[in-house]
Amino acid sequence: MAQPAVPSKPARASPVNPEDRIENSLRPVRKADWSYEHARHLLWRAGFGGDESQVRWLAEIGPEKAVDALLNVEKVPTEAVKADQFDGRIISPPSEEERQMARRAQQMQDEDTLARIRLERQRREREDRLQMNEVQKWWLRRLIETPRPLEEKMTLFWHGLLATSFRTIENSYHMFVQNQLFRKHALGSYAELLTGLIRDPAMLAYLDNNDSRRNKPNENLAREIMELFSLGIGNYTEEDIKQGARALTGYTFEDDEFRFQKNNHDTGTKTILGQTGTWTGDDFVRIILDQQACAKFITRKLYSYFVADVPPDERGGDKDLEPAQRTVLRQLADAFRGGRYELKPVLRRLFLSEHFYEPRFRNDQIKSPAMLVVGAVRSLRTPVRDLSILNDAMDLMGQKLFYPPSVKGWDGGRSWINTSTYFVRQNVLAFLIAGKKPQGYDATADSQPYDSLALLEPYPKDSGVGRREPGPVAEALLRLTLGWAPEGPKATLVEYVASQEGVVDNRTVTGMLLLITTMPEYQLC
Repeated sequence: MAQPAVPSKPARASPVNPEDRIENSLRPVRKADWSYEHARHLLWRAGFGGDESQVRWLAEIGPEKAVDALLNVEKVPTEAVKADQFDGRIISPPSEEERQMARRAQQMQDEDTLARIRLERQRREREDRLQMNEVQKWWLRRLIETPRPLEEKMTLFWHGLLATSFRTIENSYHMFVQNQLFRKHALGSYAELLTGLIRDPAMLAYLDNNDSRRNKPNENLAREIMELFSLGIGNYTEEDIKQGARALTGYTFEDDEFRFQKNNHDTGTKTILGQTGTWTGDDFVRIILDQQACAKFITRKLYSYFVADVPPDERGGDKDLEPAQRTVLRQLADAFRGGRYELKPVLRRLFLSEHFYEPRFRNDQIKSPAMLVVGAVRSLRTPVRDLSILNDAMDLMGQKLFYPPSVKGWDGGRSWINTSTYFVRQNVLAFLIAGKKPQGYDATADSQPYDSLALLEPYPKDSGVGRREPGPVAEALLRLTLGWAPEGPKATLVEYVASQEGVVDNRTVTGMLLLITTMPEYQLC
């Protein structure tokens, strides 16, 4: 079966000339040039999209206030995440009394007691898997409802970059705690985040540092920090990994808390990336942050996440980039390192730049499953209906929260789209809009009806949209959902309304949205 047609760039009434020069600096976009299209692009890239009123509001207040409204999350009240939101006692180390009982049972070959211990462990594991499902639903709801979309989008960014999977560590509370770590530093200091990461129980367990000993250091954590979390291939040696692993010995955890086991730490002299000393794990992080390659690596990841996909900076990875992109990447890296790895100033500069809003970057990013689901609810104001069904759909689409496929995270980009996932994408959108499931309708179709006409409320009553004229309504819906209103899809929607006796009501607007969300262009943002 052929690959689903997802255009790398939709054709426009006034198409972008591939030969047009991309703005090669981070010069701020002028307020006079700021438009609805700019505001919509910002909402989708620095968040999960928004409805007509939200786009209009950002368009009205201008670029600086719009960017600050998303970036200055501390000024936006939100529900605090409580440490006891979930149960940390389900998976906990056995007490001394339980260990003694297990030892006695083994010595006495007491199979009944050993069986009870196994059954209790299995019960806890089942309960923990159920709690992991609840943690998934909790985060998905937070993604959908948050008044701080950029904070949650950056939390998702760190989850994909500093990837850890419940499938390996099998401790839902540790995954929840790590999620809080990512949120705490989402828009703060990357340096502090990396320092926190080598103290994070989920990461320490995932990369086996809790099994690392001074006489037998485990290299997993040191290797992945250098290769995938901070520097990238080509900016360290195998010897740096070995020495970094020695520095990280003694970094472990007990139950839910980080512990530095001094007696298990290698106190000898180590040389890491050219620096020699009796380094600890904290020194290992500091030495990494001293490298120019670190700022280049992280800003490149941020650029791929928010602007346009670029290859890793290795083995000639820049050869396919335009000179303008190379210039902007260099400017971002210099600003990041010069700003001591503070994220907010770098993102502010990026989101205010003309470069960020270049026409060729708009509607050119394939929505991840999270972007597709969360973005549909936030921009179309559909009912959430059933979080379990949405989580299952995201799994089928290739992005199960808290279950990245490997330490490399999700590949993203075109890997999100194939014949199987494209089918699920259309089904989940039909479910959100109309309550329609592959085998009939969900009960929420009646209990949670969708008021699609609410999308048109921001338009004046005396406008074509306000008068419910098919052409203007079709154009308004396409502009909101696709970012532009191509003539072909517009004609399709007008024909659909005509087939419904020409009446624009809640039923026909819902039908128009169902048609729009089947279009390949809807997969882009």
